[in-house]
Amino acid sequence: MKLAQAIRGLCSWRRLARASLALVLIGPATIALAEDEVKVSPAQAQTLGVRVVHPVSSRTDQTLPYPAQIVIPTPQLWVVSAPVAGMVNGLSVARGDRVNSGQPLVTLESPSFVSLQRDYLHAFAQDALAAQQLKRNTDLFEGKAVPQRVLETSQTEARQASIVVAERRQMLRLSGLSDAAISRLTSETAITATVSVTAPQQATVVEIMVSPGQRVEQAAPLVKLARLSTLWAEIAIPASSIRAIRPGARVEIDGYASPGQVILVSETTDAATQTILVRAEVPNTGELRPGQTAAVRISFLSSGESAWEVPYSALVRRGDKASIFVAIEGGFRLAPVTLLAEDQDHVVVSGAITDKDEVAVSGITALRGILLRLGAE
Repeated sequence: MKLAQAIRGLCSWRRLARASLALVLIGPATIALAEDEVKVSPAQAQTLGVRVVHPVSSRTDQTLPYPAQIVIPTPQLWVVSAPVAGMVNGLSVARGDRVNSGQPLVTLESPSFVSLQRDYLHAFAQDALAAQQLKRNTDLFEGKAVPQRVLETSQTEARQASIVVAERRQMLRLSGLSDAAISRLTSETAITATVSVTAPQQATVVEIMVSPGQRVEQAAPLVKLARLSTLWAEIAIPASSIRAIRPGARVEIDGYASPGQVILVSETTDAATQTILVRAEVPNTGELRPGQTAAVRISFLSSGESAWEVPYSALVRRGDKASIFVAIEGGFRLAPVTLLAEDQDHVVVSGAITDKDEVAVSGITALRGILLRLGAE
């Protein structure tokens, strides 16, 4: 680490020395005449190694392409679990299948399901018996054959019996039985050991989490489902470029027609990569698939502004501000710009420049040295 720091320090010293030497060679005419202007002749610029290029118009109102990961939105992802303990008897779907609401997914053989049906039928019979006893005691009370406390006791017992029936019926619903199946069980007393676990709504099977013959406990995960009508594009943006991106910005995925929209700009930075998570919601017409990677561009400018692409070497950083050296008559002017996007070779900026301007892409150290009046008395 110390060796690397020493090498970097030596390189910086050498650049500074070369800039100072160039200042001595070109003479006092290079002293800045304005705060952000450097006056040099073409011959002096050549001596300093200054080379210029014209800015290139960037794709209208968009960043450079960034890699993105297509993922399933967490609110659209859920797991169908086992309503009762039992053994997986069969699977009716496979990974990638589209299923409709109520479509069978998994079949279970469950002794505990048999117990639930038996308890429900017993509670139903007790409820009927309590209702009959209440009717009988009501008639007797009206004929003054029994005291009021007997009638009140019958009313309480009938109410408790109804509560137990409601509880047992709800347990059967949770185990996967429909109201029609519960009515059939009530009328036919047809107890079964087989439970059919169905899809709660239209979705796509993302993962099968069990296999036939496997024993599972109650609430064990069976099938993972998802709605894929919309997807998320998760984009890692360099922290230096995040100021240009706002929630609601338009997002375009290369090779995909339907644009998305930024819904999140994370408030935290990944310490390892120094990037910030930007999440976009994208409508899915079937062309996007969870797990794939794609290149995306994000809109960042308001109408009427322009974006310009220049080599990375042209960028001059001063704290959190960015500038470029633009050629003017008799020298160069340090023009402030807004940094919108960057990669290892190029940057995209906005500012008071055009494609007619000439931007310095080499000799930057010497120009900065003159601007700081290195070597001036």
